[in-house]
Amino acid sequence: MPKDYLEKIKNNGIVGAGGAGFPTHVKLDCKADVVIINGAECEPLLRVDQQLMKIYSEDLIIGLRIAMDLTGATKGVICLKAKYKGAVIKLDKLTKNEKSIEIKIIDDFYPAGDEQQLVYEVTNKVVPLMGLPLDVGAVVINVYTAIQIAKNKPVTERVITVTGAVKQPQTFIAPIGTPFIELINECGGPSDLENFKLNVGGPMMGYIENDWNAPVTKTSGGIIILPIDHSLIVKKTRKTKTDLKLTKAICCQCSFCTDMCPRNILGMNTQPHKVMRGLANEDPHTLGSISNVVSCCDCRLCSLYACPMDLDPGKITNLVKQSLLKKGAKTEKSVPYEVDILRDSKKVPTKRLIARLDLLDYNLDAPLNEDIFETNSVKILLKQHIGVVATPIVKKGDDVSKGMLIATCKDSLGSNIHSSISGNVKDINELHIEIHA
Repeated sequence: MPKDYLEKIKNNGIVGAGGAGFPTHVKLDCKADVVIINGAECEPLLRVDQQLMKIYSEDLIIGLRIAMDLTGATKGVICLKAKYKGAVIKLDKLTKNEKSIEIKIIDDFYPAGDEQQLVYEVTNKVVPLMGLPLDVGAVVINVYTAIQIAKNKPVTERVITVTGAVKQPQTFIAPIGTPFIELINECGGPSDLENFKLNVGGPMMGYIENDWNAPVTKTSGGIIILPIDHSLIVKKTRKTKTDLKLTKAICCQCSFCTDMCPRNILGMNTQPHKVMRGLANEDPHTLGSISNVVSCCDCRLCSLYACPMDLDPGKITNLVKQSLLKKGAKTEKSVPYEVDILRDSKKVPTKRLIARLDLLDYNLDAPLNEDIFETNSVKILLKQHIGVVATPIVKKGDDVSKGMLIATCKDSLGSNIHSSISGNVKDINELHIEIHA
């Protein structure tokens, strides 16, 4: 595979679709032993990757082969769960004569889709502190990312699940910049919006969005509509000041948050209970080592599953982590401890997590509509990726066509932005480009 294919990936604006938005042309510009397709989709309620693996399985395999050729990897592994039966059957059939591509069935646990968990499942190696999968010879890419590599065209759509308190959950192929509210209305969403909130992404790592007209981005995997009094919404909208007060008042140092931490179980020395102790005592010396904090992946299992006191050790740990990183805190690339021999028994089953989150009533199918959703106006964000903000190369009043380059990061770390519909540029500001059909 010629290296100029990396330039095609760059020009097409392909980024990690799993949530981080890291530019794919940068990720694949390396040498690796194995390329892993992350088809775990471990966040409850989301229905994107499992359907894409079944419907676009040929493209998925082509994208994997291209990634393997670019990185020189001799092995490709597609990781998914046994419950994705349609995808498993089709992928098994397509790869039965492939010596370099393996289908690996992983347990149905959370957070199976965390890169470090996935790398360990495949290679039996642990990514070191402050490290990347590449440190153990692996590259991990998302299902939709691989499909986009195969299609070799500008990224103009995002596949996104809309579910929760709607009449008909669906998964859409939505133009980038589509207002959330249009997708929600198509699903029969609530009319009394003031009594509901939007969780963008999965229920665990997703964030609360107050703007119902917020736009779909390259990394938008799901929209979950929930009543404002749902426990998940109450927890996620609780003020940080309140969380700090509760930490000081009632953290009993049971250490369940640490015992059940997936990264700690891998030997990464992640200890949120010590962070809670440090904040409660207002004594930074009781935080423990830097690795206790910076190894947190913000999966929020400690906050939304493990803590019996309804505290938020995940939020507190991430606050301290970001503070330390901004101050330049570093730790050597190492794995402090051995992997917990009880790891398998400590995996949190997705079914149990859904019940704990009180989401059983919303755990429904959200079938993929393979037609591209129609919208008359889009607000395309200039920052949908890790790196610098893209610079517009069009001006207000310009006519644009779908797939046309409208903003670029040039040679800086970032991603090209393309028009997702044909129309006229109505507005440009420091945040977005607005286009009307």
